[in-house]
Amino acid sequence: MNPALIALIVVGALLLLYIVGTYNGLIKRKVRCEEGWSDIDVQLKRRYNLIPNLIETVKGYATHEKEVFTEVTKARTAAMDNSGTPGEQAKTENMLTGALKSLFAVAENYPKLQANQNFLDLQQQLAETEDKIQASRRFYNGTVRDFNTALQVFPKNIIAGMFAFKKREFFEVENEEERKNVKVEF
Repeated sequence: MNPALIALIVVGALLLLYIVGTYNGLIKRKVRCEEGWSDIDVQLKRRYNLIPNLIETVKGYATHEKEVFTEVTKARTAAMDNSGTPGEQAKTENMLTGALKSLFAVAENYPKLQANQNFLDLQQQLAETEDKIQASRRFYNGTVRDFNTALQVFPKNIIAGMFAFKKREFFEVENEEERKNVKVEF
């Protein structure tokens, strides 16, 4: 057998193995991104389930604060109904976060509510859920960073282009107020 033909077959086999390995690596990173997004989705659903209980507890004490309850309910509905891109989801989540802040601001005006064990438990669960959402966002954004980087480095970018892999969108804070330093006064 001709040594040039053997060398060509070996090079072709190595190239094919490289393409298959790179493709499988990109698929693994894509699946990790999907897993990260699923983790965010689970925590958001947990948050959505806590909100009605929180609203009902506050309503018992603050019956004349209807517009705040309506705002929180609308924001929750918008967030639950949004199944768009991470950027679109982030916008509705930021609206919901703002509405929840106004609900807690109302709650501060009612000392008996602040002492209510059910309210305190719900507030604690919501705080824990918010922490889990943040952790899920960090995990998701890390996997998106790794995936997007893999799509852009040479020679993986050629293989990614051949198989039409697309960059993923980060889940980012849209509200500029949340980026500012917290001002503490005594």
